[in-house]
Amino acid sequence: MSVVERVLVIKHGALGDWVLATGCFAAIRRHHPSAHIALLTTPALADLGGRCGWFDEIWTDERASLLAGPLAWIGLRRRLIQSEFTRVYDLQTSCRTGVYFRLLPRRRRPEWSGIAAGCSHPHRNPRRRFMHTVARQAEQLGLAGIGDVPAPTLAWLDADIDALAPPGAFALIVPGGSAHRPEKRWPLERFAELARLLSARGTSPVLIGAAAETPVLDAIARRAPGAIDLGGRTGLGQIAALARRATCAVGNDTGPIHIAATVGSPTVALFGAASDPAQSGPCGEAVTVLRRVPLAGLPVADVIAAAERVARRA
Repeated sequence: MSVVERVLVIKHGALGDWVLATGCFAAIRRHHPSAHIALLTTPALADLGGRCGWFDEIWTDERASLLAGPLAWIGLRRRLIQSEFTRVYDLQTSCRTGVYFRLLPRRRRPEWSGIAAGCSHPHRNPRRRFMHTVARQAEQLGLAGIGDVPAPTLAWLDADIDALAPPGAFALIVPGGSAHRPEKRWPLERFAELARLLSARGTSPVLIGAAAETPVLDAIARRAPGAIDLGGRTGLGQIAALARRATCAVGNDTGPIHIAATVGSPTVALFGAASDPAQSGPCGEAVTVLRRVPLAGLPVADVIAAAERVARRA
């Protein structure tokens, strides 16, 4: 009786980071076609992990602190030991996931791809922190025997948008972002001006964002009467479907912009000093990155010009 290979993939991260890892997920599944593969991720990303088709099981981690959640750590250690994984791909490579490695008894540790001290397949490139996420993780997998890592892909992510998509040409506008990183946001007044310019040129601006971002979207919609406010009404599948139909997508360095870029929408991503597109910029066939420090100094004229360029090239 053959023993089924058991593999664990660890990827927490924000939505954009998770999207950038999807090529690695596909490569791992291709390399282990008959294995039972589990994904350890955050609760917010569990649904994506279950929908993509690369994983047989989804684990979630609330990421409790060592002091605040000792029972959670004990439970995770027990589960890791009992699952008897033969190989682990740590695509998070954080201090936290290094603790996961050390939780396992030394004699029962599986093969481990990551940066944990003592792991079997270490990624020791001293410049790894300066590499783009996609290149860094592809190099890590190469050292573990997995070559030919494809580009990030969300071909499987879709949803019905008949009730959401406006008739005619429209552009997706993504003015939100992490609540803890307001410095990553272009000013809402600039987004409102951009929306007015798009409307004047015959393209409907469609505002998307999470429910928590509705005050920002509402403020933009009040300043740009032609804008369509879908704040809090779009799941990730609907964002992907809207992006596929949009003439372009424009927004801050945040998850929905990564989705738009990855599904092939002509995309303009706005960066300031808070993040480096050379390390974490969105990937896609038609992506333009505009970076200005400070981000608030990026002129609307530059953004609308870039949006029109990417839309023409598509």
